Amino acid sequence: MNTNFDFSEETVEVIADDGLVGMRADAACAAVCEKLGLTVTRSAVQKLADSGALTKNGVPVQKKYKLSPGDVLILTLPEPEELDVAPEDIPLDVVYEDGDIIVINKPQGMVVHPAAGHATGTLVSALLFHCKGSLSGIGGVMRPGIVHRIDKDTSGLICVAKNDAAHVSLSAQLKDHSMHRTYEAVCIGRMPEDSGRVEAAIGRSKNDRKKMAVRSDGKPAATNYTVLAEFSPKEGGVFSHLRLKLETGRTHQIRVHMAHLGHPLIGDTVYGGGGTNFEKRHPAFFAGQCLHAASLELTHPRTGEVMSFDAPRPENFNKILSLLES
Repeated sequence: MNTNFDFSEETVEVIADDGLVGMRADAACAAVCEKLGLTVTRSAVQKLADSGALTKNGVPVQKKYKLSPGDVLILTLPEPEELDVAPEDIPLDVVYEDGDIIVINKPQGMVVHPAAGHATGTLVSALLFHCKGSLSGIGGVMRPGIVHRIDKDTSGLICVAKNDAAHVSLSAQLKDHSMHRTYEAVCIGRMPEDSGRVEAAIGRSKNDRKKMAVRSDGKPAATNYTVLAEFSPKEGGVFSHLRLKLETGRTHQIRVHMAHLGHPLIGDTVYGGGGTNFEKRHPAFFAGQCLHAASLELTHPRTGEVMSFDAPRPENFNKILSLLES
């Protein structure tokens, strides 16, 4: 694969050789960018192609164009956008930090990156203040340093990249599943086995674009679970305390898979929780799904050391377990 990157002109040159001939232009450009450590995603290339930024001999090329031998494509990268997310002095529970990565124990209720209705108070704003601008730029202006995310109402561990090389390494670990993430949750009902595996593809819900759903045409997704305890509280019903390990990392994966099994997480009103007598009796302890990213294992992007991190369950999670036990 022949490549050339001219930083002064902010262009990527993609020369079709045996490794690229026959590939779609968007896929080829994304592959070349990844090799160069730019991590310009395929979707980003598609948007650039749609805007006319991908050319051959000065003529715009469609993203679906398939490369022929000798083709030379030029992808013009946009100028870096000025970050319009303001740093905020928000306390962070820092589990680990060095010059390459920072691991945060995110509280329930904090949004990871700015979005509609959540312009301030985000983890990104807190990181911008804490890290003084030392974050990877690969995630774009709204997601600096963000390699993976957890939902607003999910607590627990998230690893953030402080430079582009670390971002590339962590993204690769997510892609090849060598980064291991383990969660704890409480679901409604009795699980069919003490341990098991849920394998069901996930995609955007056809009925509600804000939700995800099990779909035959979705992206592959697999979740492993182990039952830690089972409860039958005085309010009635059965509940299970679970440990869950992700094989993949789809949006809302655990929540969707558990609802698919007929065992939604307590507190998860989006996917079927929230309606039991226990939840109605103790509303003060529910601010969303009872789900906590409890442990994280990764390979340090600079040293190659395998590192493991743990975060204790938040107070409301422990209170829910205590109430269930009683």
